[in-house]
Amino acid sequence: MTAHDKFSLEEKLRSVIETVDVANALIEPLTRSIENLLYISAGQMNSEEASVLIRDGSHGDLRFISAIGKVAHQLIDITVPAGKGVAGFVFSSGQPMVIADAGEEDSFYAEVDKQTGYSTQTLLATPLRHKGEVIGVLEYVNRIGDPPYESFTADEMDEAAVFAEAISSLVNAYESAKLFHDFTDQMLTADETTDFADVRKWLDELRSTSEHKEILDLAILVRELASRGEEERKMCRKVLESILEFADGKANTNYLSY
Repeated sequence: MTAHDKFSLEEKLRSVIETVDVANALIEPLTRSIENLLYISAGQMNSEEASVLIRDGSHGDLRFISAIGKVAHQLIDITVPAGKGVAGFVFSSGQPMVIADAGEEDSFYAEVDKQTGYSTQTLLATPLRHKGEVIGVLEYVNRIGDPPYESFTADEMDEAAVFAEAISSLVNAYESAKLFHDFTDQMLTADETTDFADVRKWLDELRSTSEHKEILDLAILVRELASRGEEERKMCRKVLESILEFADGKANTNYLSY
């Protein structure tokens, strides 16, 4: 490999790692945004608990990635086997479902309640879709207040679908960022018999540079601005495009001056 080829490969790797680390840096803000939408929507639905499950692996299992309520911290990363429970039905069928009395519903998967100590009585579940594909399930459980709880209504099912549309875009971004994160972990924690020592050293040096940290700070800043609203996103885009045009013009000017 020539020195030029090695430099070219290093530049490509640098670009990939910067992209990966930006994705990793966005996982926490994305999770926080999903949780915020759960709080807002649960209040609107008069629901005590709300959660998001996404596909986990290639077999159709579902995993809780975000939840609010009394047992929220216990739900995170609990897995529902493929085809099990209301969430499994909604995920596989793509159809929303309301359960008025979980104790009387054969399809209800009681194992989650056993693990958390919670008592699910009434439930509304609706699919999360991205580009026509079901990528997860949004659930609302029980009502605020004391039992017996009123069942969720058809109007609330429609309302939940609107919230699901907003949450699904965040879930898709979360899945993409998590994919990058997991890929990086697998590469860097490879068996020691594989010669990755030089790669790990190079990555450590790259990630410790001030330039790399500034790239991550800028990515998070852009994400924060974009989350403020449509007008802010438009303004952010115009400013960034103007900076790129300025940089391209400056580069051309420098080139022509030689």
